[in-house]
Amino acid sequence: MRSLKNPFRVRVRRLLPAPVAPGSPVAGARGLRVLRGQRPVLDSIDLTAHAGEVLALVGPNGAGKSTLLAALAADLPAAGGEIRIDGRPAGDWSAAELALRRAVLPQSAALSFPFPVEDVVRMGRAPWAGTERADEDDPAVAAAMAATEVTGFAARPFSALSGGERARVALARVLAQRAPLLLLDEPTAALDLRHQELVLRICRERAAAGDAVVVVLHDLGLAAAYADRAAVLHDGRIAVAGPPAEVFTGELLGEVYRQPVEVFPHPRTGAPLVVPERGGLTIA
Repeated sequence: MRSLKNPFRVRVRRLLPAPVAPGSPVAGARGLRVLRGQRPVLDSIDLTAHAGEVLALVGPNGAGKSTLLAALAADLPAAGGEIRIDGRPAGDWSAAELALRRAVLPQSAALSFPFPVEDVVRMGRAPWAGTERADEDDPAVAAAMAATEVTGFAARPFSALSGGERARVALARVLAQRAPLLLLDEPTAALDLRHQELVLRICRERAAAGDAVVVVLHDLGLAAAYADRAAVLHDGRIAVAGPPAEVFTGELLGEVYRQPVEVFPHPRTGAPLVVPERGGLTIA
């Protein structure tokens, strides 16, 4: 869409993100405390997202997952502790420089005007306008739309899409932004089985390319299958963090979710499978 590009190619002075080595910290929280009103929602949070990994935030409703993601994005003020992005306190970056370093997918996407799908995806390129990487706009948009399988309805109004289609277009916008830190809040919530798997494969591909991916998930099976690490939140704190195969235990998850569960390895992959205990159920 021509109207969203910079036709004059005016260069702006902005500190662009530099490549980081795999395993290097990209963002993190230290002693993080977040309040809603006077009530603590997060407390004593220590967590780091590394380049080249998928980090899943899991836990029951109200545990603080979305709040932690918003805090990592520097979209929520901290009552205590610190958020660092790309080696600096998040508050040291300008809004424009921060947008080059992290891309955020909220739980729901809404637009007031009926923009075509391609224009919505191209909005993800706005932070790069006027920089030396603005020439990547067209290939970035095309690649993001292809990855999320939305190219076929590029000209359709965003408002005319189904919930699942909107979710994939919103993800395409985030991918087109090409930030080294992806913060995704329940990206699979509105999707069918096939597209849930597609989204998590994209997460793995972005991590393999060197990005840090932090994703809020309710499906523990998806987290176990695709995440390098999982942080289990409980009552505003991190109960445990580590590889899913190590931290997803029946005892811990049963306590956190207040629901007895069984955890056993997948017969082919070995990834943990988490199943609620359903003793006593019979099928006539």
